[in-house]
Amino acid sequence: MSKINAAITGVHGYVPDYILTNAELETMVETSDEWITTRTGIKERRILKGEEQGVSVMGIEAVKGLLEKTNTNPEDIELVIFATVTPDMPFPDTANLVAAATGMKNAFCYDISAACSGFLYALTTGAKFIESGSHKKVIVIGGDKMSSIIDYSDRTTCVIFGDGAGAVLLEATEDGNGVIDSLHRSDGSGAQYLHQKAGGSRYPATADTVAAGEHFAFQNGRPVFKAAVSGMSDVVTKVMKRNELVTDDIKWLVPHQANKRIIETVSRMADFPLERVMVNIHKFGNTTAGTLPLCLWDYEDQLKKGDNVILTAFGGGFTWGAIYLKWAY
Repeated sequence: MSKINAAITGVHGYVPDYILTNAELETMVETSDEWITTRTGIKERRILKGEEQGVSVMGIEAVKGLLEKTNTNPEDIELVIFATVTPDMPFPDTANLVAAATGMKNAFCYDISAACSGFLYALTTGAKFIESGSHKKVIVIGGDKMSSIIDYSDRTTCVIFGDGAGAVLLEATEDGNGVIDSLHRSDGSGAQYLHQKAGGSRYPATADTVAAGEHFAFQNGRPVFKAAVSGMSDVVTKVMKRNELVTDDIKWLVPHQANKRIIETVSRMADFPLERVMVNIHKFGNTTAGTLPLCLWDYEDQLKKGDNVILTAFGGGFTWGAIYLKWAY
């Protein structure tokens, strides 16, 4: 009997209409288009505007598009996993809200919180349900409304992040395509460098925590950069080695869109040519758990069945990892 793999059989993304340009940011904080572009590679990012508009809004649109383009009955979906650090509410899980809004009433649902590595963690988790034979159709969503936790008077963070979400459909296959291998790592000592201090059980919301700006994302860029480039290049190299792959075997490297300098450094350290590295940070910024599915959506027409693809990400906490898959359509 052939091995069951979890294959991505469809991908769809959604970004809000509102475009926050570098020119507009120049009117908000002391910065410039040249400063932002040189240091991050970002020219614009999308922002979800309006009252009571949570990350579920983008997840719902991504899933609607995915179900339609794959001609999938929402009642056939058995599991929904949403990777996000900006849920609509602490509970219920945003995955539940998305499922209810899109007719996936037979699915059980939950969220995964692993910052920028969230989609990787969720994809591996969803794949295991498929590989076990217990589930046939799984939807994995990655998305964040980072504008909800960003201080727009802090030029070190507000220029980087944007809002967006992407979703993939996982189905069983025995043709050798799909998720082949994964490697994930974490290091909680990195929390001091990249975190959101308040809003959890350690520092519940109070007038004082709000006044102190402790509900905004905090990042110490230098140690994060160092850990990100070493972590992602290491797991990519190890996944390639244990699957006996060389650079020429890989059609695409899909890195987390954190910062153009990080992307270029990982590419160099992993000895991977930039022309085969997916990059869309210039138009979407860092959407945290949304970057990887948005890249796949953006480059979908350039992917061919059987292409070897490696995804990698690094996130707050620290969390990082890599997935090796063969594109299935």
